[in-house]
Amino acid sequence: MSRAFTRDGQENEAADVLPDRPVSPHRNLVTRRGLALTDAALAESREAFAAAEREGDRAGMARASRDIRYWTARRASAELSEPAAADENVRFGSLVELAYDDGRTLCWRIVGEDEADGSTGRISHVAPLAKALFGRGEGDRLTVGKSEVEIRRVVQSGEAAG
Repeated sequence: MSRAFTRDGQENEAADVLPDRPVSPHRNLVTRRGLALTDAALAESREAFAAAEREGDRAGMARASRDIRYWTARRASAELSEPAAADENVRFGSLVELAYDDGRTLCWRIVGEDEADGSTGRISHVAPLAKALFGRGEGDRLTVGKSEVEIRRVVQSGEAAG
């Protein structure tokens, strides 16, 4: 199409309309930390929008608007969930120490999807490992991938992890 048939500024309109971030179909269970992270992300997105608006940055406003919609939806659907300290089995929010058959020992905290970060030992409650651990207790053995693991310790979120 010839440029003669386009409006001035029309070439940037595509940057102003971004698809929404996908929202998980799963329950939005969150820990206290996860809820605080959601609140912080929402505040940060609002600040980013205000800064982009001051600068006349339409693409930045579009990105921030998309993030505001996402975090607003996640905040609205958030369900704070904390395991009872007396519960000895793996639940949402539990810290689980696993001994692998190759000698490794790893700890995983089961958290909400937005809080999950494997590099910090936080896995989503919808992850296959978390699902396999739910309801199990210390001493239980299970197969994870090609490894055999034993649950060495279960610590609920309100307890000291030491």
